[in-house]
Amino acid sequence: MENLKWGLFKQQLQAKPELILQFQYAEDQWVDASYHITEIKQSPITSVDCGGVMNKWTEIIVQLWEPQHEQQERAMTVGKALSIIDLVEKALPLDVDAMVKIEFGNTRFDTRQMLPKDIIVSGDNLIIDLRPDAVQCKAIERGGSCGTNDKGEECCTPAVDVKPKIQMLNLAETAACCTPGGGCC
Repeated sequence: MENLKWGLFKQQLQAKPELILQFQYAEDQWVDASYHITEIKQSPITSVDCGGVMNKWTEIIVQLWEPQHEQQERAMTVGKALSIIDLVEKALPLDVDAMVKIEFGNTRFDTRQMLPKDIIVSGDNLIIDLRPDAVQCKAIERGGSCGTNDKGEECCTPAVDVKPKIQMLNLAETAACCTPGGGCC
């Protein structure tokens, strides 16, 4: 699944409100059933990459919190998660084209933002399979490369406009141009 958009993510949840919502954050590693959705953030991002190109996108970040001492046998239903989403969207309209990320960490796993790589129905469960996001070079994404080319030129540096050099003259040193009788006026 390539960078899941918020609108499609929400539609997939709405299609299965009766299922139990589970999150897998690594192979055979699951967010504990006692998790809470603590907040949903909408983050517009503006960046300038190594090639001097401006980029803009929006991310919707769903933050999960796993309490250390609470234990439940079953996680929340998809319907319960949708009620939290509805509450958020009453105060903050969420961009349907924004990229979805899930933020999670616990005592065994450093907090990070991960991408939903798959949404799987398995029995009574709707499983969101999370995988780490990867750092990317936008120059490569545009068909360029990173590093130096065979001529030793940096690929990611912005193109430099070649402008003609202007020669500056010190008029104080020029010979009798603007003196009485010099012929400049």
